[in-house]
Amino acid sequence: MADAKVIPFGEEPRSRRAGRRAQGRGSKSSSAAASSAASSASEPASPSEPSSQPPSGPGPGRHSLSSVPEQPDAVEDRMTDEKHGPNDAPEPGAPRHGDSSWDRRLAEGLAFLRRRVTGDYEVDEFGYDKELTDQVLMSLIRPLYENYFRVEVKGIENIPSDGGALVVSNHSGTLPLDGLMMQVAVHDNHPAGRHLRLLAADLVFMLPVVNELARKAGHTLACAEDAERLLERGEIVGVMPEGFKGLGKPFGERYKLQRFGRGGFVSTALRHGVPIVPCSIVGAEEIYPMIGNSKTLARLLGFPYFPITPTFPWLGPLGALPLPTKWTIQFGEPIPTDGYPPEAAEDPMLMFNLTDQVREQIQHTLYKLLVQRRSVFF
Repeated sequence: MADAKVIPFGEEPRSRRAGRRAQGRGSKSSSAAASSAASSASEPASPSEPSSQPPSGPGPGRHSLSSVPEQPDAVEDRMTDEKHGPNDAPEPGAPRHGDSSWDRRLAEGLAFLRRRVTGDYEVDEFGYDKELTDQVLMSLIRPLYENYFRVEVKGIENIPSDGGALVVSNHSGTLPLDGLMMQVAVHDNHPAGRHLRLLAADLVFMLPVVNELARKAGHTLACAEDAERLLERGEIVGVMPEGFKGLGKPFGERYKLQRFGRGGFVSTALRHGVPIVPCSIVGAEEIYPMIGNSKTLARLLGFPYFPITPTFPWLGPLGALPLPTKWTIQFGEPIPTDGYPPEAAEDPMLMFNLTDQVREQIQHTLYKLLVQRRSVFF
């Protein structure tokens, strides 16, 4: 009997081990082929067998990998595009904010200059240039109104939104700055954007430069004919019946109304049936405290008075600088005149009563504002 080969316990025969090796090599080659196919198809690896190479792109019917997070600049650009839209997105390198308003102002300024040069602007029969007043003259006066005198306006709603009206105010301050401040107050605060057309004294239209500027700003001669023509056109007309008596009164008589003339403004309002709006201005009396009047110099210069103040003429041109007082302009309840018959304009007693009513209402409001005022300058 031939010798039998002893096989140790636990050791497999060679044929079986060779078979297992061949089967293992086949499994590995199959796994490699499957992995390669999965890589070429960009299919994400399963959790149990993670792939060492990232997929190159999404295939049909498969989910793509999550994209790389956007950078902050890209996110900002995308949000800007979504806000403005694809057609009005800001150009690269251009400022993102505030440039449109400056461009608009520049374009408006250039268009204004072009109309000035070519004469393509409108002026009414009184010489009023609305565009020049709105864009230039009001802009020059407004810093004085807002920052220097710090004008506070009350009762602007008492001025009607349409149709004519007659605004009657007290007059003071040595120089007629109160009329200009009242004009800016109506222009800047009235909800309907109305314009105040002031009636000025003859002296205003005799002075060079001042004459032209007054006409451009809408002022006209203080006469019944001009006032009636403006009221017929539905304008807001401003009148200060005290005249030079109120403008040049001594500092000791401040806020004491002078005589209101012969009541011509009441007759004008009655003829056209427009309301009379009393207006009281506090703060103008102290800008030039008039402690004296040189009548000789006034006569030589052709002025109604020549003021002497604590600073003028002692400090020269510096003395002409007004004191920065705090102003209040209050428009009172309108007094209607449309309920009177046409012949009421010729009734002297009615005109006297209405004139006294307007004067008393302005004086009473002045006293009330003075009591409420904390200080002349604050």
